[in-house]
Amino acid sequence: MIDQVYQIMETLLPFSWISFDFMKNALLAVLLITPLFGLLGTMIVNNHMAFFSDALGHSALTGIAAGVVLGAADTNLTMLLFAVVFALALNKLREKQTQNTDTIISVCSSLSVALGLVILSRGGNFSEYSSLLVGDVLSISPREIGYLGLVFAGTLIFWLLAFNRLNAVSINRSLAKSKGIPAGVMDNLFAVLTACVVMLSIKWVGLLIINALLILPVASSRNMAANMREYHFFAVLFSMFSGIMGLLISFYINVATGPTIVIISAVIFFATFLYRRIAG
Repeated sequence: MIDQVYQIMETLLPFSWISFDFMKNALLAVLLITPLFGLLGTMIVNNHMAFFSDALGHSALTGIAAGVVLGAADTNLTMLLFAVVFALALNKLREKQTQNTDTIISVCSSLSVALGLVILSRGGNFSEYSSLLVGDVLSISPREIGYLGLVFAGTLIFWLLAFNRLNAVSINRSLAKSKGIPAGVMDNLFAVLTACVVMLSIKWVGLLIINALLILPVASSRNMAANMREYHFFAVLFSMFSGIMGLLISFYINVATGPTIVIISAVIFFATFLYRRIAG
């Protein structure tokens, strides 16, 4: 299956860089990851959850640290499980807040990353985990691309089935509840989905910048969109464009891919911001 995809890519993209297997893998990963960031980012921005997704990214270190302490054979699994529990706990805190939500999430995020750093740096061994900070999409394997494909399909199915209810909760929580929509359940499902996507992407995107990739394309989209359909369309378009261009530019000038994607996303944001100011 993957070999057939590679053959199609080589036929449609007759460029020298596509002859490298690691670039084929990276391009497929970008084409799977960036639409998910665009879709999930729209709801994250609508619900003012920027700190939430940032905290999830930071929790990756604690999840890996938990796996190391427990002697787990696969720390990726403990990272994912911890992120899911962490996301649900943050949702619970948001429901029963006694202080500003952003403050609570920021405290949890700081504590999580500190615990992870303390545990992983014991004996000076943190260097083997430092790649998680900026990620390396060029190292992704065909098997991992398969996992991303499953997450991609699952996210699209969930979005098609649950978006109207998620959007209703986002617009007016009380009204959504009066219409029989289980707001708490929808919040938790979205939190778990976001946790899964973030954790499965963290290795290739990097925990320092993953939040930017969720927020910047959506912020750019808000500068352009006139309705919900355009909002989603531009978010996915800007996210995919930034991902593809960031991958190619980083390949040719030999720099890290994730930060390059963020820079392009930021340029798009400022361009659309200026466009809105001039047009509006």
